[in-house]
Amino acid sequence: MNTLLTLFNLERYKAHTRDGFWRDDTVYALARGHAERTPDRVAVRTAFGVLTYADLIRAVDAFATDLTMRGVRPGQRIAVWLPSRAETVVALLACSRGGFVCCPSLHRDHTVADIVSLLRRMRATALVVERGYGADADSHDIIAASKDVETLDHVYALDKPVFGHGIVADAAASAEMPTSARDPNHVLYLAFTSGTTGVPKGVMHSDNTLLANARALSADWAIDPSSVVYSLSPLSHNLGFGAMIMAFAAGAELVLHDLPRKHSLVDRIVATGTTFLVGVPTHAIDILNEVRERKMTGLGALTGFRISGAAAPGDVVAELLRYGIKPQSGYGMTETCSHQYTLPDDDPKLIVETCGKSCPGYEIRIFDRAEPDRPLPVGEVGQIGGRGASLMLGYFDDQQSTEESFNADGWFMTGDLGWVDAQGYLRITGRKKDVIIRGGHNIYPARIEALASGCDAIRYALAVPVADKRLGEKVCLAVMFQPGRHATAEEILKFLHTAGLSKYDMPEYFMEIDDIPLTASGKIRKRDVTDGIAAGRVHPTPVRWQPDVPTEAS
Repeated sequence: MNTLLTLFNLERYKAHTRDGFWRDDTVYALARGHAERTPDRVAVRTAFGVLTYADLIRAVDAFATDLTMRGVRPGQRIAVWLPSRAETVVALLACSRGGFVCCPSLHRDHTVADIVSLLRRMRATALVVERGYGADADSHDIIAASKDVETLDHVYALDKPVFGHGIVADAAASAEMPTSARDPNHVLYLAFTSGTTGVPKGVMHSDNTLLANARALSADWAIDPSSVVYSLSPLSHNLGFGAMIMAFAAGAELVLHDLPRKHSLVDRIVATGTTFLVGVPTHAIDILNEVRERKMTGLGALTGFRISGAAAPGDVVAELLRYGIKPQSGYGMTETCSHQYTLPDDDPKLIVETCGKSCPGYEIRIFDRAEPDRPLPVGEVGQIGGRGASLMLGYFDDQQSTEESFNADGWFMTGDLGWVDAQGYLRITGRKKDVIIRGGHNIYPARIEALASGCDAIRYALAVPVADKRLGEKVCLAVMFQPGRHATAEEILKFLHTAGLSKYDMPEYFMEIDDIPLTASGKIRKRDVTDGIAAGRVHPTPVRWQPDVPTEAS
């Protein structure tokens, strides 16, 4: 029995099954199949050793059996608060086998109080946690604090890894638990959104919604059993989690980013034989800096790099291509998976300027911002709507948010703004709630940020609002410069003008900051900067774009 209220229905099941996007396999069943066919193939590689597919399934069976013997029932939630380590993989596959719900989206920058709050919200039955992990582990103990969570019956406390391949000893595995696959349409994955724009919501996915996207990505980018997928994003984040699902769908090797500090990422990419990398623009920039400094001619076997979270600057794309690495620009959400991406043979211009096309099994449409039931023609900017096989099953325990996220025709309204060209390629112009309105004129920060990032001197750029009594809001451009580089505000405004930014969208404030705050997954935490300006903790400098006006001859 599925005890969770979801958007799953018979019509959706029949359509996606008929089209081949939903199948009878669970993620566990696929991993077990790989173990039976090629037991000695590496499934997970960490800094402390490797797990073959056979090793992995033994550890998964042990944990799934232990949970069942403790009385954990299908549909109950298993929370995982760990850095990227093999036990996260074990927990996810054990939940897929046993019909439990896995919530690994508890992040490094969470406090103990944050975790306790989320444990209560999801009504967790079990917690897998690393001792001493988290933002305030030096002053708070999650093991002690979790005792106050009424629903929590079982805590699996792990020490920092030397090398562990299971949460419980293999000897705990029992033949009494059936190994047949569970229903791939029940909820498997509960992921809390980042919360950078509000209170986090719990997104629900099944094996089938996750695998629909993973299979499409694998097919389009030739991820197969010979591939080595390295996720630079933590497994607690949707990008890293998706890389894990893609690897196991294809029977590939997954490399976890648990590299000790001050060790070379480039060396590890080469040493592991990584063929496909998953990360954000920050990762690409840092890797290229090291490659350039070391005068390297390539990155071993690496041929593909999914760059998500923000648009990749044109010079980054061009440099990756020179090294024989095909960048993949993409777009997705926790609610929709990574449904939008460029293809290996796409023109570099499309990689820089677009998020690619929808993958098989998913479709997008642009709707009027004010009237979300009215679709817009090709080329017009509006709110992005989507539907398909990789769409979530709803928000956990939140009927209101679930209902409000769809228009009358059943399209999920993303809250993001963009437009689609005649070939189906998507351009993002900003968040619906991230529009700076200057005297009634809508200004889209994403465009300003993308253009500013093309300036050689700038490492990070973000456009944020500054309150104005007369106009409502004005634009402030905050930048962090590349090491050893600098540019004046006037030079940057001239660069933006040359790059094509309208004079009506020009920043009217400028601010240089030494360290732009990032989330654990590498995304810019814009809200921190915005709040700092609003509270008067930082003071942007007024600037004004003045085009060069030629003087008349005397």
